[in-house]
Amino acid sequence: MRRRPPPPRLTGLVAAVAMVGLVSACGAATRENPPTHVAGQVRVVASFYPLEYAAQQVGGHRVSVLSLTKPGVEPHDLELTARAVGRIAEADLVVYAKGFQPAVDTAADEEGADHALDVAPVANLDRLAPREDDGPGDPGNTHTDAEDPAGDPGAARDPHFWLDPERYAAVVTAIADRLGQVDTGHAAEYSANAQVFAARLAALDGDFRGGLASCTNTDLVTSHAAFGYLSERYGLTQVPIAGLSPDVEPSSAKLAEVADFVRQHHVTTIYAETLGEPAFADTISRSTGAQLAVLDPLEGLTSQAAGQDYFEVMRSNLTVLRAGQRCA
Repeated sequence: MRRRPPPPRLTGLVAAVAMVGLVSACGAATRENPPTHVAGQVRVVASFYPLEYAAQQVGGHRVSVLSLTKPGVEPHDLELTARAVGRIAEADLVVYAKGFQPAVDTAADEEGADHALDVAPVANLDRLAPREDDGPGDPGNTHTDAEDPAGDPGAARDPHFWLDPERYAAVVTAIADRLGQVDTGHAAEYSANAQVFAARLAALDGDFRGGLASCTNTDLVTSHAAFGYLSERYGLTQVPIAGLSPDVEPSSAKLAEVADFVRQHHVTTIYAETLGEPAFADTISRSTGAQLAVLDPLEGLTSQAAGQDYFEVMRSNLTVLRAGQRCA
C-alpha cells in the first residue's frame, strides 16, 4: 500500500491541521471526531453516510473511514473546515459524489485529485432536477436523460442513488475496485467483501419488490425530491413538495398544487423526512386530511434513526411505505 507525503501546496493553516494526529473516539467517525487509525490501514475519507458505510463494509479492518458530514447534519450544504480539507489531502482515498456537495467537489479537485473516487458516473445519475413548470402529476416530477436528451448537460442531478439498491451495488463494486488499486495486496479481500454487500443489497431489493408490488396508491408525496430512484425502481410516482434540496422552501402556489393533487388522487399519506423541515409536509397533511409519516432518505444516520445501519433503516422505510401506500 502506498503512502504519500502531504502535497507541496498544502501550506499554512491547512498544512498545520493535516499534521494533527488522529485520536480515538467513541461513536461515529466524522471530520471533528475521526476514527482510530492503525498503522497499515488505508485512510479513507467519505463525503457522507452512504459512502462511509459502503467503504467500511468493503474495507473492513483494513481501512479507517472518516466521514466529512456529522451525523444528523443535512449534507447538501456542507461547509468544510481547514481541518477537513487537510484530511482530504492526507487520505489514501477520498470517496464522494460530484454535484452533491459543492464544498467537497472543490476540495477533492484541489487537494485530492490524484486519490479521489467520484462515484456519480457509476451510479448513473440520470434523473434531472425538477423544472419550475413541473406539476405534481408529471411522471416522477423529475426528468431523465432519456426523456430530455436535449436538456442542459449542466443541470442538477438527483444524487440519491443509495435509495436504489442496484445503483448502490454498482457504487460498492467501484469502491472495492479502487481500494484494490490502493492496497493491491488485499484486492481479493475487498472484492469478496463487496460481493457479500451486493448480495445483501439484492436481498433488500427483493424485499422492496415484493413489498411494494401491490399498493392501493402508487403516488409518493414526499418533502423533497429524494426518492426518485427508489420510486422508479419500484413502480411508484414521486410527487415532491420541494426540489432536490430540502432547504429550498416551496411557494404557496406549489403547496396548493400538491394539496390539490393529494385530494384528486386520494393520497392517504404525506411523508416528512428525518433531517428535513416537516412544516410543509405537515401543512399538506392538515389541509387534506392525509396522515403524516416519516421516511429516512439516509443522507445521514442519527441516533433517532429507525435502525442502526443502512439496511435496518431501509427496511424500516419499507414498513412505513407499505402502510402509507396501503400495500397488500
